Amino acid sequence: MMLAIGTIMVLITIYFLLKRYDARLVLLASGLSMACVAGTPMAALNAFAKDMTNGGLIQAVCSVMGFAMVMKYTECDKHLINLMANGLSQVRPFLIPGVVFATYAINVALPSAAGTAAAAGAIFVPLMMSAGVHPAMAAAAVKCGTYGSMLNPGLAHNPFVAKIAGVGVMDVIGFHYKANIASLIAATLLITLIAYYKKEHKGYEIEGLKVEEAFKVNFLYALMPVFPIVILILGATKVVPAFKMDVPQAMVIGAIAALLVTRKNPATLSNAFFDGMGKAYGEILGIIIAAGVFVSGMTALGLVKAFTTAMLSNPSIVKLCAAVGPFVLGLVVGSGDAATFAFNQAITPHAEEFGLSAVQMGSMATLGGTLGRTMSPIAGATIIVAGIAGVNPMEIARRNCLPMVGAMIVGMAWLLF
Repeated sequence: MMLAIGTIMVLITIYFLLKRYDARLVLLASGLSMACVAGTPMAALNAFAKDMTNGGLIQAVCSVMGFAMVMKYTECDKHLINLMANGLSQVRPFLIPGVVFATYAINVALPSAAGTAAAAGAIFVPLMMSAGVHPAMAAAAVKCGTYGSMLNPGLAHNPFVAKIAGVGVMDVIGFHYKANIASLIAATLLITLIAYYKKEHKGYEIEGLKVEEAFKVNFLYALMPVFPIVILILGATKVVPAFKMDVPQAMVIGAIAALLVTRKNPATLSNAFFDGMGKAYGEILGIIIAAGVFVSGMTALGLVKAFTTAMLSNPSIVKLCAAVGPFVLGLVVGSGDAATFAFNQAITPHAEEFGLSAVQMGSMATLGGTLGRTMSPIAGATIIVAGIAGVNPMEIARRNCLPMVGAMIVGMAWLLF
């Protein structure tokens, strides 16, 4: 009886998520309701309190978002994007794949998909359109590269999986980065082939379109967004042992370096950093906390145990669930976060029972949810680039469908084998 009630409540939760209600509200209300039905309302409240003080997540996510706000205030992100745009404008035949890779690289340094879409799209979309690329294809190329954040140690999913597995954040990235890059290559090849097949890579003329060519790039400014990432990689790989440090320290060093290079107002820069930290807690960690409450409600009703038992009885479906489940929900909901966090919190701790490591299963779920969101027509980043290009978001989703499916197949195959 409880399982039936729980299943209905989960379906209702998915319905409200599809209707674009606030994910935090929906997950909190659902988790608390399920816990009350089970007669253990404190289970949900205890989960809420526990996840509020998740040290590793708070440190990584908040510091990275604080640094991202510093990059926005100092306009170093704009210099990085214009630097890449200047290089791409010199190699027109490689414009579409170059934009995908450039957007991906920018998203590694600036882990917000919507922020990357807005900043990179404002430069790359007009650049491609002025070169004759179809507006929808130009927007799709930018959108195709908005999952580079998986290589950023501050992406909430990386420290989340690291905590479950009991390893470092860089260990998680070190495990999945090859699969991520392989998926990117597959997606880039496919979207380029689609552009040539549809003859959308050249020939479109847009009257009155002007690219900001007068922008003067400062090379040092352009280096600032990637500076902390370089520090972390050099330290983690022991190329420079003195750089061995955690994410928050690297982000603070990056913010100080940006202050010294740009000579902006220290007080305003400091405010930008802490504003970013607060925004990260409310918008990103808020979803993690809410997902924890949701999982606690499912646990109280016995749904997690039943799901785990079903997968233990049918281990062949586990790999499919880890990859396709978050992908589909990311596609239909427009965000891979809620589904991925819920899956990783409920199932990934039991990964070894299914013959997978926690890092392996967690990486599969994260990549699946991220690719699903990248393909979604209702994702914030899709709507942003659609607005810049002046096209319907569905036109972007149609062009990104095959590349994202191909990326998922290649990425999952790499993670599994």
